[in-house]
Amino acid sequence: MTTNSQPSEPRDRGRWGLSLAALRRARIPIATKLILGFLLVCLIVGVTFGVVGVQIIGGLVVAEAQEKVRTDLNAAREIFLNHLGRIGDKVRFVADRTFVRDGSFSRDRDKVAESLAAFREREGLDVLGITDASGVVVLRVTNARMAGDDQSGDALVGQVLKRREPVAATCVVTGDQLRKESAALAERARFEFIPTPKARLRPEREETSGLMLKAAAPIFDLQNRFVGVDYGGVLLNRNFEIVDKIKQTVFQGVKYQGEDIGTATIFQDDLRISTNVQNADSSRAVGTRIAEDVYHQVVREGQQWIGRAYVVNAWYISAYEPIRDLANNIIGILYVGVREQKYTDTRMRATVAFLAITLAGGAASMCLFYFVSRNISVSVTKLVTASREVAHGNLDARVEIASQDELHELADTFNFMASSLKKRDEKLREFTRRKIMESERQAVIGQLAAGVAHEMNNPLTGIVTYSHLLLETSKAENGLGEVLQKIVTQADRCRNIVRGLLDFSRPKKPDKRSCNLNVVLQECVSLVENQALFINIEVAKHLQQDLPPVVADPSQIQQVFMNLIINAAEAMNGKGRLTLTTRLEPDGEFVEMLFADTGHGISEQDMERIFDPFFTTKEVGHGTGLGLAISFGIVKEHEGTIAVESEPGKGAAFTVRLPARAQEKV
Repeated sequence: MTTNSQPSEPRDRGRWGLSLAALRRARIPIATKLILGFLLVCLIVGVTFGVVGVQIIGGLVVAEAQEKVRTDLNAAREIFLNHLGRIGDKVRFVADRTFVRDGSFSRDRDKVAESLAAFREREGLDVLGITDASGVVVLRVTNARMAGDDQSGDALVGQVLKRREPVAATCVVTGDQLRKESAALAERARFEFIPTPKARLRPEREETSGLMLKAAAPIFDLQNRFVGVDYGGVLLNRNFEIVDKIKQTVFQGVKYQGEDIGTATIFQDDLRISTNVQNADSSRAVGTRIAEDVYHQVVREGQQWIGRAYVVNAWYISAYEPIRDLANNIIGILYVGVREQKYTDTRMRATVAFLAITLAGGAASMCLFYFVSRNISVSVTKLVTASREVAHGNLDARVEIASQDELHELADTFNFMASSLKKRDEKLREFTRRKIMESERQAVIGQLAAGVAHEMNNPLTGIVTYSHLLLETSKAENGLGEVLQKIVTQADRCRNIVRGLLDFSRPKKPDKRSCNLNVVLQECVSLVENQALFINIEVAKHLQQDLPPVVADPSQIQQVFMNLIINAAEAMNGKGRLTLTTRLEPDGEFVEMLFADTGHGISEQDMERIFDPFFTTKEVGHGTGLGLAISFGIVKEHEGTIAVESEPGKGAAFTVRLPARAQEKV
């Protein structure tokens, strides 16, 4: 029997979901949030600054290394040119010797050759010879038997023949020319190419020509007549004097991890002919060649190369510059380099130190921030505790925070808020108690009024009916008609009071339907405009023509409008201006009806009770105090509002607002 374990996966996912949900709902203290937030900021800033800092440190180290090799290259160039200058001095010295100027090199060549051979050996010259005034070799010190060949085609000799001035330069000497001087020189110059990584492709397999520091000087006889040219030079192929001098002078023989820190090389074209760069077997890496990209920039484009380069078997921070001949053609390269490993290790140590300082600073900042956050957390905890007490009804809770900061201000504000809430709570309790008592009183009054109205309605109906009959049948004798008229009038008034009491105590449910308030208002005006009370009242109507319909009971709304219109006329004592305005509010939610009069206005004390039942400012016998109370109830039943604004002596303005909708909500 096999068991399928797959159904457990949804349960696992469900448990993970519940765990995540529980984690989201978990209460995390603000101190923890502050510490975690600060830790996140430190982490982001630390990583960012760490990466940037490491890059900057690396860039500075590399820039420093490149600047150093640039300086080293300048020193190497001076050493190289100094050697060339000394060769020029030696050649000029030979041209100034008496036994050369007096023509002895032509008459007694063996004796002169012997003297010049000693001089050549002493001064370290590889080549030394004399030509006549046409450039034909008269004496070749290194090979006395080889003479008579024409050297006027040599660049330096030709220059002296032309200008009669000494000249010194680096030049390439062919293998044939070297063999004329010495077979040993020709052999020394010869190199078989050693395969070198990153070197350019060349069809040749060996090099037979040589690179030479060479000088030539004119020879003048004792009468200062030009009689010939002497020339001399040093072959650089397998001659390590200059590169070792550069290494000793510039790098002072310093070693790093057992290896020479600096090296120097002289290239003939792309071939190392003189170097102290070592192969893996510690031999000098002559016969190896330069990398193709470096060769292209230095030889092809004639520009310096300063940067990271792979030299034979290791990486160096290197500097290369072209070596030019007398015609300014690039014939070789001068190189100095420093092992990259030293600067790599320096960069690594600086990076480690920088990161250690950064981490230490971050840790110190975290410790400091922990104490700061704890202080903040304690203050916030006090505020939270006090807030809970206030929320549970303890309005005497107070917070004391000694720190002079925003939390202190917040605590003061909280204390003020709690004190204000306590005062407002006390006022609200008193107001509520008063309102409850008032509501109970009104309920009792309403019940009493309903009972009284019901009990009085039947006998009052009889009084009204029979008083009217008596008035119609009696004769106006002995003043009886006037008495009966007063009875009828007061009986009608009592009937109206009873009807108002019944309307107030048992309001009728409105029969709502869609209606146009402009039409309702026009009907109200038409009912009253011919009454005596309105003869001297100017009625100004500002009715919005496109007023939308509302859902209301037209008869009840008419009752409200009639109450407001008649009250306004009575407030103006039958003389003034009544302004009636209808409009749709800008948001389109409510329709407004404004009833503004120019009467005596309403005092501030009366404004608070204007809608209370049985409250009236009219004289005794001229009002029941139920009109506005009934109107308020009708408007409220229609989900609207009624408000009043007034200033004593300047009239009053009642505003009725009803919802603007074409049909009643279901």
